[in-house]
Amino acid sequence: MSRWFWLDLALKLAVVGQLLLAVVGPDLPQFEGKAMEARAVVYPVAMLVVPAVWLVLRRRRPIGYPYALDILWTLPFFIDVTGNTANLYDTIGWWDDLNHFVNWGILVAAFGQLLIRFPLTRLVASGLAIGFGAVTAILWEFAEYVGFIHANEEELATAYTDTLGDLALGLSGSVAAALLTVFLLWPLPAPRT
Repeated sequence: MSRWFWLDLALKLAVVGQLLLAVVGPDLPQFEGKAMEARAVVYPVAMLVVPAVWLVLRRRRPIGYPYALDILWTLPFFIDVTGNTANLYDTIGWWDDLNHFVNWGILVAAFGQLLIRFPLTRLVASGLAIGFGAVTAILWEFAEYVGFIHANEEELATAYTDTLGDLALGLSGSVAAALLTVFLLWPLPAPRT
């Protein structure tokens, strides 16, 4: 097994372990009101998307495992859960903002790793990547509202401003990752023979 396999597995196990700590471990204040039960269901399922799709596609034609894509896909879940476990969201004022920018950049970079495998132009790939980032950022904000904002008076008081800022940061991270994908990570054309 390659070192990328072990890194990928370690990230996934770290996410699951921290989620178990949050859900069945001792009641720790950093997990209160953070919808950890929902994360404990959604995150492991989301982390299985890349392996599941790979297994299906591999049956049609042999392809190597997309470790870069899978590791990038898993990293935002790891960063989010680790931030909660270490109580960074409640102790560092800018942590949430940094996460919306960085995690959406990483998520879109993962999507970019998928896009570069198709015969797309750079313009189309960047548009798809930015669109993916924007849609997932909007869906995340819906989930945040349902998961822990609507029933929390303290959170509700600043939700509008926070949501707009989160969306702007998620979109900015998406644009940065899309540009990185199409200008730096784009595969070079095969040499002509």
